[in-house]
Amino acid sequence: MTSFVSHTTVDCTHAYELSEWWKLLLGYVDVDGDPNLPGHEECMILDPGSGHRILFIEVPERKAVKNRLHLDLRPRSGSRDDEVERVRALGATEVADHRGQWGPGTGWVVMADPEGNEFCILRSQAEDDGAAPVEQ
Repeated sequence: MTSFVSHTTVDCTHAYELSEWWKLLLGYVDVDGDPNLPGHEECMILDPGSGHRILFIEVPERKAVKNRLHLDLRPRSGSRDDEVERVRALGATEVADHRGQWGPGTGWVVMADPEGNEFCILRSQAEDDGAAPVEQ
């Protein structure tokens, strides 16, 4: 017997606002029949392609230390560096830059969402495969 991941849960202070921010970042949508609205304490979003879900749930505690679990994101198109700039423009902050530490064209960038939850931006699959990234 095994289990599977139903969804990923993110503890937060403002579920609706953070779910809206992550929808812009990832291209996710609200779950059909379960729209997220201002004031909701739990908001789930869905990747329309893969079906992956992320649940944002309000908790009384603020984030205090580094995440023990985080998302590693690959750009769907374009390069890692282009995605870092796009995410920064959405309001993410850079936590650590690990680009090029293991040779040219390697590494990732650690970012944080508006509530301080860390995530990493990796190189696109095309970049890892040695091809030029697909532009949007």
